[in-house]
Amino acid sequence: MAEKRKYSRKYCKYCEAKIEFLDYKDTKLLKHSLSERYKIMPRRLTGNCKKHQEMAEIAIKRARHTALIPYIIDTKNIVANPFEGLQ
Repeated sequence: MAEKRKYSRKYCKYCEAKIEFLDYKDTKLLKHSLSERYKIMPRRLTGNCKKHQEMAEIAIKRARHTALIPYIIDTKNIVANPFEGLQ
């Protein structure tokens, strides 16, 4: 029989930091839920709980709407750290 693989449990970074509300203006907090191409990463990859994942999605969408985070990036010029230009 094949042995079951044991993976370490991913914990919500927002719960560990005891964050009650994710603000769309705080891009440093939102970068944990974004990939290098600014896509929203799923819960199974980030380890976020359901409550904080939904708040992160709403905050990212609001930040995109107010142009704090871009919708898409230029695929020819991929930057190592996409948050360098952000404040």
